[in-house]
Amino acid sequence: MRAGISRLIMKMFGWKYIGGIPEVKKAVVIAVPHTSNWDFVWGKLSFLSYGIKTTILMKKEMFVFPFNYVLKSWGVIPVNRSTKGNMTDQLAEEFAKRDSLYLSLAPEGSRSLRTEWKKGFYYIALKANVPIYLAEINYEEKTLTCGEAFYPTGDAEKDMHYIKSKYLNSKPKYPEKFSTGL
Repeated sequence: MRAGISRLIMKMFGWKYIGGIPEVKKAVVIAVPHTSNWDFVWGKLSFLSYGIKTTILMKKEMFVFPFNYVLKSWGVIPVNRSTKGNMTDQLAEEFAKRDSLYLSLAPEGSRSLRTEWKKGFYYIALKANVPIYLAEINYEEKTLTCGEAFYPTGDAEKDMHYIKSKYLNSKPKYPEKFSTGL
């Protein structure tokens, strides 16, 4: 039922999901570009429309009534960004515990302009030994794609350059807020 409702909402607003679904049961999915809160909405609806259960992290400040109930039902995990800890290790352990997990993250780490991306997604995938799916949202064409599966090699600088190069022609909602830093 959720899949049908999600497809209907996407169709009503002219959005399409292009491509297949992940071929593996565990992966980090990076959602690029991230310049608007709408990125989360369209991304989540596209995955739900194909029955793909994703987990995302969101700052705990977003968990206010009544949205907190919706966010939790959508698999969103609140994160306290003011506490120190090794989130990479914790999330790699989550991958080890579960039979299936698609962790969706925005490497920019913010909706504001960032020329340097956070590398946490990369190190989580490397440590958990899972691929990174290079998902993209295109506001010009109103499309979302899951993209290719990229397996980190351990050469973070080279791998990040490759990953960022895949988004050079992205069409974000707010182009002035997006940069690959290349």
